[in-house]
Amino acid sequence: MSRAKPEPVRRLRCAIYTRKSSEEGLDMEFNSLDAQREACEAYIASQRAEGWVALRDRYDDGGFSGGTLDRPALTQLIADIEAGLIDVVVVYKIDRLSRALMDFSKLVEIFDRHGVTFVSVTQSFNTTTSMGRLTLNILLSFAQFEREVIGERIRDKFAASRRKGMWMGGPVPLGYVVKDRKLVIEPAEAEQVRTIFRLYARSSSTAQVLKELHARGIRTKRGAVFDRGYLLKFLHNKVYLGLAVHKDEVHPGEHMAIIDQKLWDEVHEVMANNRVARAAVARTAQPALLRGLIFTETGAAMTPHHTKRKGKRYCYYTSMDVIRKRPAAELRGPQRLPGAMVEEAVIGEIRRMLRTPEVAARTARAVRKDRPDLDETTVVAALAQFDDLWKALIPAEQARIVQLLVARITVSEAGLAIDLRHDGLGAIAALMAPPKKEVA
Repeated sequence: MSRAKPEPVRRLRCAIYTRKSSEEGLDMEFNSLDAQREACEAYIASQRAEGWVALRDRYDDGGFSGGTLDRPALTQLIADIEAGLIDVVVVYKIDRLSRALMDFSKLVEIFDRHGVTFVSVTQSFNTTTSMGRLTLNILLSFAQFEREVIGERIRDKFAASRRKGMWMGGPVPLGYVVKDRKLVIEPAEAEQVRTIFRLYARSSSTAQVLKELHARGIRTKRGAVFDRGYLLKFLHNKVYLGLAVHKDEVHPGEHMAIIDQKLWDEVHEVMANNRVARAAVARTAQPALLRGLIFTETGAAMTPHHTKRKGKRYCYYTSMDVIRKRPAAELRGPQRLPGAMVEEAVIGEIRRMLRTPEVAARTARAVRKDRPDLDETTVVAALAQFDDLWKALIPAEQARIVQLLVARITVSEAGLAIDLRHDGLGAIAALMAPPKKEVA
């Protein structure tokens, strides 16, 4: 009588995932990641009779928080799971995989979808059973609670330290160095700080100050050239008054002030006057239709500029990469465009897109939320009146319409790519549509 052959044990490919929040101790010969991996390998070896085999690939995230899924080794682990290369994920403790309950539920969903089992060496359970899931959620809830409590303690400690005027780290401001965890004045840089404030107090514009700073070779703490945004942020930094700021609270700092209150007040009075002057110019000048909407294919904003020749004004859109003098080898696509040409092209493209059935259908859906009495035919007829509406508007109103209709314009060698705001289309269509009939 013949005996039946035993069925072969199915081979289960086990991926070991390890993580450590800080980089401290990772350069040691046997670090925390190695200890986690050794424990996981021993557990897998104990399950060899069940067909468990440890994969050679390492999934180690050293120096990455468990509060986010944006980790290189975890990303690779998920990619390998989706490729069908893993059967079991083994960790030392569940919080090594994630400390956030929502994030962990997303991971478990991925595991289930691809038939992958999750195992914790020190917390024995199996995610394929209802009891295992319950245990997992309870443990994760405590892990997330612990993480949030630690975060609250850190925030409270930081706020208490700032109230005492202590320096709590971050970029060191120009004019100071850090000694014994305190800000100490660096004389040469401090004189540059006073120079910047004095120049602005005597200036008539930010551009004038920037030009003078470039001429004198005064740069930021990191050696970069001052630009308008950085200069204004610099002039609002109350650390130069000897103050410590935390959110909206201001407290006396442990460090010495570089400038006095009188100079600070003079600078901010000039700032206020400049804002009023710029607003007046903006109201009277011809608005740039595409301001804040047009970008190069690398994501650099294109800002409006103009020149005058023989009394005639010529407008352009110029890439910030060119203005900041980025190397030509790093530039891609058009970097400077005639304003009238690109604005006409955008308006022409908007006219064309408003006639397409897809845009008309989306606009009709958006309009019906507030005007259920309008059908698609009425909306299409209303959009056809866009040309008449455009011609009736003054330039400032045309600029507002473009801001309402356009989300973003990307310029490349291939041409213009325009992203429309469908909620804006609905507002325009409702404006041009017949008024709503009142029910008696």
